[in-house]
Amino acid sequence: MADPTANAHVEVAAAPELVYRLITDLDTLARLSGELEGGEWIDEAGSPEQGMRFRGANRNGDKTWTTVATVRAAERGRRFAFDVDDADTPVSHWEYELRSTEQGCVVTERTWDRRPSWYTSVSAEVTGEADRDAANQRNIEATLRALKLEAERQ
Repeated sequence: MADPTANAHVEVAAAPELVYRLITDLDTLARLSGELEGGEWIDEAGSPEQGMRFRGANRNGDKTWTTVATVRAAERGRRFAFDVDDADTPVSHWEYELRSTEQGCVVTERTWDRRPSWYTSVSAEVTGEADRDAANQRNIEATLRALKLEAERQ
């Protein structure tokens, strides 16, 4: 896979298993995220598993849109990844990687823009964001700061 189009990491003084639970709980992730406002599992969810799908409700200013994501990796305490598609059009791949440390873990969040070139103007109109890579970078950094605070508070 090519280099991610946006990514950041943060050291968290909390166990990777706790952090994993936070990022795979859609309500918590929505609370921590810059654009995600809420989510619901489309497929029956006890805990996320590869192949399961969820719907995300997103907002950027006065623009709102929904997405459908398919879980590509669900390795408890290690990795959570999913693809976002618009019907048959690939949009993005997102990944959270957790690496244990003596003090807790390092969390890396990455995304890869998978949109075909013809789709970028459609996406900009729907989301109100012409520079998706810059917006994703800002959102990742904000999400990781909020995740660190939440995990260390628990």
